[in-house]
Amino acid sequence: MQHATVTYYAEADYLGNEAHAANKHEYVAGEVFAMAGASKRHGTLAGNAFIALRQHLRGKPCAVWMADMKVRVHADSAYYYPDVVATCDPADLRQDAPKDFLQAPKLVVEVLSDSTEPVDRREKLLSYRRMPSLDEYVLIDQNKAWVEVFRRTPAGWTQDIYEAGEVVHLASVDLELPMLDLYADSGIEQARV
Repeated sequence: MQHATVTYYAEADYLGNEAHAANKHEYVAGEVFAMAGASKRHGTLAGNAFIALRQHLRGKPCAVWMADMKVRVHADSAYYYPDVVATCDPADLRQDAPKDFLQAPKLVVEVLSDSTEPVDRREKLLSYRRMPSLDEYVLIDQNKAWVEVFRRTPAGWTQDIYEAGEVVHLASVDLELPMLDLYADSGIEQARV
């Protein structure tokens, strides 16, 4: 009988190794997980979301990053790489703030893939919801025009679903994003409204 061995790393060791790693890794409670590459469609959808957010937030006291910015979830001792992340927190935007991760995101966007969907829907959803700063968690389907927005409200978390031809409302950053723009050039056809 063979036994698998799990190696645990301290946060500082993970951050030091990650700064020089050829590939990205996520970190959860001492365990390190290699990240898979993304498809062209995945990149297009994440890029479209990033561009819309970047243009909308330009000149405002917020910032947005795509793919390479980690989010630290202190409550779970975790570091994740969301596809797109926005923060308006002055502590994240200060000159002396950590350069490779955020601690107070306002909005997190993930493009779903077959391999990451279970983690994005369960582990990351639960983890991100523990962050007091997070107002919205967005899941973008890459197989059909379908977006889910999990939103913090005074009564708790709600879920809104957007389909082809609709306009995604991102209350966290006050952005109206047409599905036609989000899915542009992705190869997913939509009925024009």
